[in-house]
Amino acid sequence: MDEIPATITDTSRRHEFVLMFDVTNGNPNGDPDAANLPRMDPESGHGLVTDVAIKRKVRNYLALAHNLPIFIQSESALNTLKSGAADRVDPPLTPAERSSGRPIPRLQSRLCSEFYDIRMFGAVLATGEAGDRLNAGQVRGPLQVTFARSIDRIAPMDATITRQARTTEERMETGTTEMGRKSFVPYGLYRAHGYFNPFLAERTGVSTDDLQAFWQALTNLFEFDRSASRGDMAVCGLYVFTHENKLGNASARSLFNLITVDPVQQTETARPPRQFSDYAVRVDRENLPPGVTLTALVG
Repeated sequence: MDEIPATITDTSRRHEFVLMFDVTNGNPNGDPDAANLPRMDPESGHGLVTDVAIKRKVRNYLALAHNLPIFIQSESALNTLKSGAADRVDPPLTPAERSSGRPIPRLQSRLCSEFYDIRMFGAVLATGEAGDRLNAGQVRGPLQVTFARSIDRIAPMDATITRQARTTEERMETGTTEMGRKSFVPYGLYRAHGYFNPFLAERTGVSTDDLQAFWQALTNLFEFDRSASRGDMAVCGLYVFTHENKLGNASARSLFNLITVDPVQQTETARPPRQFSDYAVRVDRENLPPGVTLTALVG
């Protein structure tokens, strides 16, 4: 991809962004409470993808492409990672600090410096159990992402699938076909919003390189996250608003309203959207408030 502009990697400035991605014949975020059907708003029928799912993909990309240490991951227990960081605090933690059960600021600082996702997204670090009273408190992350919501209603489908291989000798003898199910959305275009707080970034130690890595991760969100269940997913738009004033030059809501997404065919008899070109994305640069710049990384 092209080089990330320095404007949007400035950690001393406020940023907001609009992220758009689509899915074709896939399940972007299964709901374990609904037999893994695609998540959706039961009242409106719009599809949902949680902020947790989006940040998971960011973590996976950064661990793969940049080899950055990630705290929230499946290969090591959180308390083990925290304990290891505690052993690397300089000067060493005192026995009183380790056993007090109260938040330890020096341990929190160490965890922020070691783990990308803690200093960027925040974390609850008071995870000690009986006999392990290491408490690093709670970190408020400067980078927050909303749930993604589909532009239109989605049509979740559940397809029956079969396989030729059998799991047992008995089924081999009877010739019984083993069957399963696969949930998917024929097509959906999703939109999420995000926010970067420079004041919190100062506290957690976010660097220019951290922000640059984050924008790279968003533009490549699904390129290394392919699976048979997720179908074809791609980032369709990434628009970053940057303020000159650290406190901001306009409200986030007013900026988000400058980017609209409408179906190309707007009649009641129009066919359901089945590709990104069925939508028109409009960016109103003429009404951009003074002191705010807009960078389109994708779109």
